[in-house]
Amino acid sequence: MSLKDIDKSNIPRHVAVIMDGNGRWAKKRGLRRENGHREGRKSVRKIVECCAELGVKNLTLYAFSTENWNRPKLEVDFLMQLLFLSLRDELKTLNKNNIRFETIGNLSRMPKKIGNYLEKVKEETKDNSKLTLTLALSYGSRSEIVNVVRELSDKVKNNIISSKNIDETVINDHLYTRNLPDVDLLIRTSGEKRISNFLLWQIAYSELYFTKKLWPDFRKKDLYKAIISYQSRERRFGKTSEQIK
Repeated sequence: MSLKDIDKSNIPRHVAVIMDGNGRWAKKRGLRRENGHREGRKSVRKIVECCAELGVKNLTLYAFSTENWNRPKLEVDFLMQLLFLSLRDELKTLNKNNIRFETIGNLSRMPKKIGNYLEKVKEETKDNSKLTLTLALSYGSRSEIVNVVRELSDKVKNNIISSKNIDETVINDHLYTRNLPDVDLLIRTSGEKRISNFLLWQIAYSELYFTKKLWPDFRKKDLYKAIISYQSRERRFGKTSEQIK
């Protein structure tokens, strides 16, 4: 699979990735989990570059889930530090390549230093327009949906909105992803075939792609393969093939 095999007129508008396998990559090599996370950072850089080159407008990466807070404190602290260093090192590159940075998730749980720097990177890249790179941090789709229900319940209670007017558009407008289109292609690495509480509402009609490649081994040719698979599918959104044609 190579770039020449890709139909440039049928590029997914929004690609989301569950970056799985850093720990197993390190274990297979007799290394500490931290080495797998460091190597996974290289894959992030390569895939961001590739999406920008292909014309993907939105890339969302599942970087840290609400459940990940339950990991050993040393690993959580390492991941937070790695996130900070990655943002610090890549800020100039984001601006150079016209990439906008965003986040989704409950940032109130993030260390203050990290939260402040996330806001700094968002502010300094807000006018970039080639690609929107979104990191899902302290993110869980169920908690996101619970938050939407609470917000809408309060608005109904305070007569800000009528329950009769709540539809899909209203719900979309209250999600973390309110400024993003629905996901076209969801990729999960490492061979696992589950969604793991990621963008459950937003992937209602996504094409799903699972690969056995561990995230630190995932490179441009692997993304090409995923997109070529996406392009081979007929997206019907509940209609028949005849209606689509």
